[in-house]
Amino acid sequence: MNLQEFKTKHKLLKEWTYELKPIDKGYNMRTLYVNVGDQTINEKPVSQLMKDKFVGGKGFGLKLLWDATKPDTKWNDPENEIVISTGPICGITQYSGTGKSLVVAISPQTDIVVDSNVGGYFGPFMKFSGFDSMELQGKSSDDVIVFIDGVNGKIELYDAKNLPIDSHVLAEKLHEVFSNDEKDKMNVSVVSAGTAADHSLIGMLNFTFYDVKRKVVRLKQAGRGGIGTVLRDKKILAVVAKVAGVKGNMNNVVDMAPIMERGKRFNKEMRELDDSQCQMRKIGTAHLTHIMNDYDLFPTNNFKFGSHPDAINVHADVYKERFTQNVPDGCWIGCNMSCAKGVDNYLLRTGPYKDTRVIVDGPEYETAASLGSCAGIFDPDFTIEANFYCDTYGICTISWGTILGFVMECYENGILNDERTGGIKLNFGNADGAMEILHQLARGEGFGLIAGLGVRKMKELFAAKGWGDAQFLQDIGMENKGLEYSQYVSKESLAQQGGYAMTNKGPQHDEAWLIFMDMVNNQIPTFEKKAEALYYFPMFRTWFGLQGLCKLPWNDVEPEDNHLQAEPGKVPEHVDNYITIYKAVTGLDLDKDSLIVQSERVYQFQRTFNIRRGYGLREHDAQPYRAAGPVTEEEYLSRQERYDKQMKELIGVDPEGKTTKEKVAITRAYREDRYEQLLDAVYKRRGWTPNGVPTLERLKAIGMDLPEVLEVVKDKQV
Repeated sequence: MNLQEFKTKHKLLKEWTYELKPIDKGYNMRTLYVNVGDQTINEKPVSQLMKDKFVGGKGFGLKLLWDATKPDTKWNDPENEIVISTGPICGITQYSGTGKSLVVAISPQTDIVVDSNVGGYFGPFMKFSGFDSMELQGKSSDDVIVFIDGVNGKIELYDAKNLPIDSHVLAEKLHEVFSNDEKDKMNVSVVSAGTAADHSLIGMLNFTFYDVKRKVVRLKQAGRGGIGTVLRDKKILAVVAKVAGVKGNMNNVVDMAPIMERGKRFNKEMRELDDSQCQMRKIGTAHLTHIMNDYDLFPTNNFKFGSHPDAINVHADVYKERFTQNVPDGCWIGCNMSCAKGVDNYLLRTGPYKDTRVIVDGPEYETAASLGSCAGIFDPDFTIEANFYCDTYGICTISWGTILGFVMECYENGILNDERTGGIKLNFGNADGAMEILHQLARGEGFGLIAGLGVRKMKELFAAKGWGDAQFLQDIGMENKGLEYSQYVSKESLAQQGGYAMTNKGPQHDEAWLIFMDMVNNQIPTFEKKAEALYYFPMFRTWFGLQGLCKLPWNDVEPEDNHLQAEPGKVPEHVDNYITIYKAVTGLDLDKDSLIVQSERVYQFQRTFNIRRGYGLREHDAQPYRAAGPVTEEEYLSRQERYDKQMKELIGVDPEGKTTKEKVAITRAYREDRYEQLLDAVYKRRGWTPNGVPTLERLKAIGMDLPEVLEVVKDKQV
């Protein structure tokens, strides 16, 4: 079907024209607003204050969402928005990892703001079409498609009745519709969700790019927090962006020479060092599977354990054999990390697309663990197939895997049984049962619908029905703020416990991944050093989300002499690369200290946003005990030598003669107290009150003393 045929079948509901203008130093200085309910379309100017205080990317998204909503706006209210944003560096092609979009919305899972970063071409194409951000608001009565025509300067809203919903089918069709020919397909990008997003709270968004080597459309995911559910609640089937093509300096940067020089330097590191460091070009993030298992960090059986003998079946080399090699697997033009690996021509064995051959994007490490070891399943074929179906159905693989671990532990403890699951056996390792409830969710039926509620709501449901002890459910339910944990065992890293539970959106490793610094290398032994790390790294990592950058090129390949630097964990040469590139794009001054302040303004704003919505306090940074230590005697006994040694040397209690139950309780009291001490230290370092509220003094010191921000926190300073 071409565009003309499409237009004969799908009514044009609204058309709005705008002036195409060149980007200036990384910014368009305008945003796009689309209300699919009343079909309002217009543009908004970006003020100098917005640029100075919020920078771009996630910062722009948070500010636009704040202005569009009220403190009590619910996720499914028409006024909730999905805001897709880019940053000033986003879209350059001379340095790796510069194609990221940042998406924010009020989350169905957490009732606070969730942010999710995603690759694919949509963000850069939206930017090249003339907009730094896009707000999607309102609720349509029927499915619609929003088309950003960056070739002709038009925004069009189409009726989308009778089109497929699942992302891999819809994306292929829309790339065909909006392209002039095969070559032109790479100038189109599509945002969509899928059928399971219609029936769950954990829906995610797929952003496409056309793989010219394979001649197929591929998917990258904005996975966390249920934003795909919001998209489908608004009856948006897809958002499409099209450009005329990509040239070398679409951002109209101030000085291209230093960008090219740093890009060549990084590409040289990739060529010479990647094979000996992470093998990102061959395995992507899945290179971590056996490494995490070796360090007892591989989440197994709902995070009960950190390793398993069967992990050899999902060793990184197993995925290396499955991934197509020697293809340019970058999810944005010019990225030489090429970590967006894929399994080509995979023959599906189950579900509505059974016996179809497809490309599976991934699995990445998080998916290899979530749709694998977390459920006690060590079968790469299950993981690859579940990965595909989660993607096309529009389901977050991280959340779904942590959900599987939770329901399987509930099943093995009698909280769930065959009657309650509709006859589906959900013991650890049951791949058939796990696959069936995924397909149920996509069909909108059975126990799949319950699983699609997420861990927090299942805990509440099971306790309310009297199926299990509420405290036990709280202890084993791996969620914080309503968001499921990503896939690292944090029990032996107090800093990583904070890096998960003190996040603004919920436990995602993109704020702080400190396990190796803390547990393996013992680089941050004191509370003060941990607090410093939990200040610096979330602030630094926030910066990537302001600029439209991928984090992986920062530290997944490091300069050869990085270990000799004073602070190797920060990879200072790469930090300098980013500072140089920012200045070369924007012409604005920046150094490593002002970079952190730039990020902290947005970080503190997001914390304040949570407080505005009735959250963002110390009680909301509490963690499930399984994130900190052994909940059950089985867990304790699995690492008895370690725990007994710690009891004697760290707690100062002789374990001799004590029952396992007593030792579990002693360990728990110690670890919970340590976490409370960590909260105190981190809050102080971040400039928060003991209850987790940004202080007026801190907000003023960093320049985030906007009246609306101070109004939220001024009465909570005690």
